[in-house]
Amino acid sequence: MVSKSDQLLIVVSILEGRHFPKRPKHLLIVEAKFDGEQLATDPVEHIDQPEFATELAWEIDRKALHQHRLQRTPIKLQCFALEPVSSAKETIGYIVLDLRTAQETKQAPKWYQLLSNKYTKFKTEIQIGIALETDTKAPMDSFKAKGAPPRDGKVPASLSGLDPKDIVVVLNEEGGYHQIGPAEYCSDSFIMSVTIAFATQLEQLIPCTMKLPERQPEFFFYYSLLGNDVTNEPFNDLINPNFEPERASVRIRSSIEILRVYLALQSKLQIHLCCGDQSLGSTEVPLTGLLKKGSTEINQRPVTVEGAFILDPPNRAKQKLAPIPVELAPTVGVSVALQREGIDAQSLIELKTQNEHELQHSKKRVLTPIKEKTLTGPKSPRVSPVPPQNPSPPTKDDATGSEVESLQYDKDTKPNPKAVGPSVPASVAQPVPASHASETASGQKIAVPATSHHFCFSIDLRSIHDLEVGFPINCILRYSYPFFGSAAPIMTNPPIEVRKNMEVFLPQSYCAFDFATLPHQLQDTFLRIPLLVELWHKDKMSKDLLLGIARIQLSNVLSSEKTRFLGSSGEQCWRQTYSESVPFIAAQGSNNRIMDLSYTVTLEDYGLVKMREILVSDSSQGLSAVQQKPPSVPPAPCPSEVQTEPRETLEYKAALELEMWKEMQEDIFENQLKQKELAHMQALAEEWKKRDREREALVKKKVAEYTVLEGKLQKTLIDLEKREQQLVLAESEVQRERKELKLERERNLQELQDSIRRSKEDCVHQVELERLKMRQLEEDKLRLQQQLNDAENKYKILEKEFLQFKDQQSNKPEIRLQSEINLLTLEKVELERKLESATKSKLHYKQQWGRALKELARLKQREQESQMAHLKKQQEELEQMRLRYLAAEEKDTVKTERQELLDIRNELNRLRQQEQKQYQDSREIASGKLDSPRGNALEEGLDDYLTRLIEERDTLMRTGVYNHEDRIISELDRQIREVLAKNNASN
Repeated sequence: MVSKSDQLLIVVSILEGRHFPKRPKHLLIVEAKFDGEQLATDPVEHIDQPEFATELAWEIDRKALHQHRLQRTPIKLQCFALEPVSSAKETIGYIVLDLRTAQETKQAPKWYQLLSNKYTKFKTEIQIGIALETDTKAPMDSFKAKGAPPRDGKVPASLSGLDPKDIVVVLNEEGGYHQIGPAEYCSDSFIMSVTIAFATQLEQLIPCTMKLPERQPEFFFYYSLLGNDVTNEPFNDLINPNFEPERASVRIRSSIEILRVYLALQSKLQIHLCCGDQSLGSTEVPLTGLLKKGSTEINQRPVTVEGAFILDPPNRAKQKLAPIPVELAPTVGVSVALQREGIDAQSLIELKTQNEHELQHSKKRVLTPIKEKTLTGPKSPRVSPVPPQNPSPPTKDDATGSEVESLQYDKDTKPNPKAVGPSVPASVAQPVPASHASETASGQKIAVPATSHHFCFSIDLRSIHDLEVGFPINCILRYSYPFFGSAAPIMTNPPIEVRKNMEVFLPQSYCAFDFATLPHQLQDTFLRIPLLVELWHKDKMSKDLLLGIARIQLSNVLSSEKTRFLGSSGEQCWRQTYSESVPFIAAQGSNNRIMDLSYTVTLEDYGLVKMREILVSDSSQGLSAVQQKPPSVPPAPCPSEVQTEPRETLEYKAALELEMWKEMQEDIFENQLKQKELAHMQALAEEWKKRDREREALVKKKVAEYTVLEGKLQKTLIDLEKREQQLVLAESEVQRERKELKLERERNLQELQDSIRRSKEDCVHQVELERLKMRQLEEDKLRLQQQLNDAENKYKILEKEFLQFKDQQSNKPEIRLQSEINLLTLEKVELERKLESATKSKLHYKQQWGRALKELARLKQREQESQMAHLKKQQEELEQMRLRYLAAEEKDTVKTERQELLDIRNELNRLRQQEQKQYQDSREIASGKLDSPRGNALEEGLDDYLTRLIEERDTLMRTGVYNHEDRIISELDRQIREVLAKNNASN
């Protein structure tokens, strides 16, 4: 017999509602709570008949279900009215479901009325179904970052006496470890660690309809490791999630075989991205790849499962969300490691560094500081996120180079302050003139991430030419590219005059930017954001005027040829240079070309940078440092001098020193204001860049959604065109059929009119014929009437003559004798007829008697062969039946038959007497065959009774209802035998 699964699902189906008042600016939501776990439906419109169409499920085993049923644990459903703007929830009512009504057989849903209903004038109801389903979830074999073996929950032969249900996690607080399995099997110590290293594209998990808290929301990753709830440090920016990689580790006491069985049973680690108590997305990390069957790798080195896993929003199928492109899919970098406690952590670092060298082809790697977190028991209240859906399997190729590098281990390194995010440039660059491009000044120190590259990007706006407008312009060029680290605009100076048909070279148009960022981020930024160069007309008499804008696509430099050169420290560097001309397009009015700009851009890659601090150059600080030096004190005047110059007196020098001090303080104050302005400008630039990135991310997401919607719209339009063509064809077909029907109707109408006309003509002709016949018949009638009158007159005359003749003849004796002879002749003929009838009846009775004898012989043979025993057993019952059912009928029948026999006997006696008198020969023949009149009458009565019994029995048998074993047929057979016996005895 197949045992039922111990894991069940309590499924509550919330289908629809009715009798709700319509509230346009509100939504309806139903929250269900069972055993401390709360689930909720998706918000729906607050209308009269809302459709929820949601299933809520709780996992439970049969033992716990039995306990809940004994305790009568309820399932409470609360209905709320949700205001989308303020997110305020208003209680409408609640419903309490009895868990004991849930059965494993499918039941029809029922309508439940809301208790404590806010809408007292409405009988508000919700249609709910509750059922139990067997939990048959199978592991998703395709969901894995590395090759993972299929799930195997069987106990190996060495542990044949161990039940998989006994392999549970038990916390040993004294020893500070978690024990998996029975104590007698737990002989080895292990360390399991989970590291969340990075995350990308998290903004894709925020639906457009979701309203985040007005204050700066905090996001964090949550997962449960051997019953311990773990969350990482919260972060606020979804577009550039900036958090330190954290590793949570637990000590385990178990054995390799038991641990392999446990990991097969608990095959996946669920990781949720949460905001407060709400899960924005989740993924599952397979754990079966840690301990593969038959592998002894853990005895030499730690085993890991790592990669970039795609986060899926909850209820993707129910929300009918469009699929997200792979390049925009939200991912989280996770590494799960398992090692024996005796293996040094340094070997793990060396192993991972070696693997990364093989993957990245000898690129230099720097270990990222990882925050350690050791778990010895439950630490924080568990977050109850929405149950995740099955995510699609990510691949390791989805991770960028920096993401792979961040999956490093450095147990001895102390965590450093959070570095600047990868999308934020690491240094703030200032425009450098061509003659001072190599100078360096001291300034603000900014930390650069270890995975960034050191780039130097230079822009040289060479010349402008081919002026299209008819008047000369006094122009400057202006541009700004915050990605290079400076939000301040770069401008050429001084203004230059440009006329038609001339080329002018721009002064002070070279600028170089030193910054650090990730290569893929540089490429992405250059592809997405072009450099906009503004053309301004400077006029002393009027305000500056923006004439046009030139778009420089910086990604072109990435496709140019690379040249190698040696840096200042002897390292190999790469340089790419690109030159072209772009047009200035009019900023206002028609998009006409104003003139062309020739430029040259150069990108130099100095390779990876280490953790170091880059100085922010500021030309004003150098000047301040010089001015802050106190002036040297002049030597005291010689007392021997009698005459002193006015400029060398102490008062003059004191006044001069005071004025210089004032000027120096003014310069210091001015420099401080410039520094504050620069700091504010940098803060504004950072905020602007952040908002710009958010807008770009939202635009990307909207573009992806609109692309999907555009595809659906195109498909719908194609379907509509096909449908319109079909409708046109159908309409033309209808028009054709309508014309045919109209012609058919006219033809039928014409035929009907012709038929009516012909019928009228036939009727008129028929009436004329009938009138002619009528006149003819009237004439015949008159003629026949006349003949009838003549015949009647003749009849009367003949009748009178016949009466007279009759009277004359009746008086003659011959006539009277003749009449007597005629009467006797008639009587004779009648007697002969009766004699012939009696003779025929006698022959018929003899034939029936012969048939009865044959039937009797067959009945005797049948009874002797098959029914002798059965007839003997039922003889008494048949006798009672005969007395009960046939008594009344036999009485009437006997009386009637007796009367008939007496009449027949009297008639026969009378006939015999007449025959004896008239026909002596016939009497002798009759007296020779019939012994006596009494015996003949008795014999003929028995023959009639026997014939009637046989016919009655045959009639019943022909109906098919009775057979020879039935009582009534047996009774008739018995009576037939008795009559035959009497007849034989009389013969």
